[in-house]
Amino acid sequence: MDLNFNKNEDHNKLLLSDLKRRFVKLSFGGGKSRIEKLHSKGKMSARERIDFLLDDKAESIEIAAFAGEDMYQEHGGCPSGGVVVKIGYIQGKQCVVVANDATVKAGAWFPITGKKNLRAQEIAIENRLPIIYLVDSAGVYLPLQDEIFPDKEHFGRIFRNNATMSSMGITQIAAVMGSCVAGGAYLPIMSDESIIVDKTGSIFLAGSYLVKAAIGESIDNETLGGATTHCEISGVTDYKAKDDQDALTTIKNIVGKIGDYDKAGFNRIEPQKPAENPEELFGIIPKSRADQYDMYEVIRRLVDNSEYDEYKAGYGQTIITCYARIDGWAVGIVANQRKLVKTKKGEMQFGGVIYNDSADKATRFIANCNQKKIPLVFLQDVTGFMVGSKSEHSGIIKDGAKMVNAVSNSVVPKFTIIIGNSYGAGNYAMCGKAYDPRLIVSWPSAELAVMSGNSAAKVLLQIEKASLEKSGEKITPEKEAELFNKIKDRYDNQVSPYYAAARIWTDGIINPLDTRTWISMGVEAANHAPIEKPFNMGVLQV
Repeated sequence: MDLNFNKNEDHNKLLLSDLKRRFVKLSFGGGKSRIEKLHSKGKMSARERIDFLLDDKAESIEIAAFAGEDMYQEHGGCPSGGVVVKIGYIQGKQCVVVANDATVKAGAWFPITGKKNLRAQEIAIENRLPIIYLVDSAGVYLPLQDEIFPDKEHFGRIFRNNATMSSMGITQIAAVMGSCVAGGAYLPIMSDESIIVDKTGSIFLAGSYLVKAAIGESIDNETLGGATTHCEISGVTDYKAKDDQDALTTIKNIVGKIGDYDKAGFNRIEPQKPAENPEELFGIIPKSRADQYDMYEVIRRLVDNSEYDEYKAGYGQTIITCYARIDGWAVGIVANQRKLVKTKKGEMQFGGVIYNDSADKATRFIANCNQKKIPLVFLQDVTGFMVGSKSEHSGIIKDGAKMVNAVSNSVVPKFTIIIGNSYGAGNYAMCGKAYDPRLIVSWPSAELAVMSGNSAAKVLLQIEKASLEKSGEKITPEKEAELFNKIKDRYDNQVSPYYAAARIWTDGIINPLDTRTWISMGVEAANHAPIEKPFNMGVLQV
């Protein structure tokens, strides 16, 4: 290995260490003291509940772990969005599990909590996966109620999705393991089956204080809406559990009896590990986002036996298109080549840039994968489409539109891994969040923005300088450098993968070595949902 490889490896492993450190911190939710307070009441934490529920030693992936990162600081923060979401296995069946974290503002819903819950339901709907709700929430966080209550993608959408999933035959099971009040009381009752924990679980539209204020009735919360009331008097809930573990065991027993599912029929054979060492990914990905590298080296460390069948290898070389297997699943890979390439005409093309020919090739490959019912994997490290008179005169906008059209209308499941740059229209063409990937994650080396921090700072600096000079201020070289650095620092914070993950523009930031697990579990989830419509690109300027 050369010195540059070692420098890259050191840099990327430091990024991974930072990722692990941040995750450990957020995994404590509202803090160790609040977890201890739950334990003193005989309750388990959200993560402990999920760990007990999921099968031992089975793979699981956590969705939007960094939701809310560095947001709502004036309100004390909202680690993981106040809710934990995982895709895992219960009695061998793949499920989505959603658990309110009562250590974060008593499980109250912040705006990002609503967005994360909706993302969990979206995954269940797209993939026809059973979804389990572990409810322990004080309801909407009132200081931010205007950002969570009335709009289309706000709190009420949760219950609309409950109803929609029920009509689709998607199993929903809820366990009330703490507070479940006001509008939130509808979620467990709109599920197929509901469990309530005796003495700690409660369901009511209004608590005892509000009942007293509204109608003058004096009643305690347990009598008003506890387990005995709802299991023996109102009939609202279906099972009474003596404690958290009993409730979770009941869920296991119910899920274990669910029948088999109709399959989409994606191709899978016996999995094989990559022949090339995946650990070498840390040395392959460069420290600088501007540096070139060979994406083939990345692919060989992600796919089974490091083997792939390349489509149109000598054409449109700034995008690699190939068939391969990941953990046994057949996939079609669309990847940005980050290496400077030379065309057959002797022209040089910049790595990470989408040219006319590469957009044309990707479009045809995506159509082929849809024809063959092969899931698509996008490996993003893209700075955008090629600009300039030659590209414009060659119709780069038309070729780019064809690629975006193919991605938009694709009916096979899509999975996006952001390895490095994800800038501008390149993000869109390579299946960014707006294009409905079943899962989208980034490596710690990723950057997401309209353009790089350096480029954006130069553009914004010119605007800032013009404004200051217009007002009569003289801009010295020192002042210009100060302005540039100030703008770049602000912009760099926004291109960080943590900024994107906090807002659920991605489903998470992952260890590159976990990429195969995410893709494999994603394809397995997608296999629960048969494809119901043909691939059709509509009206297209060919």
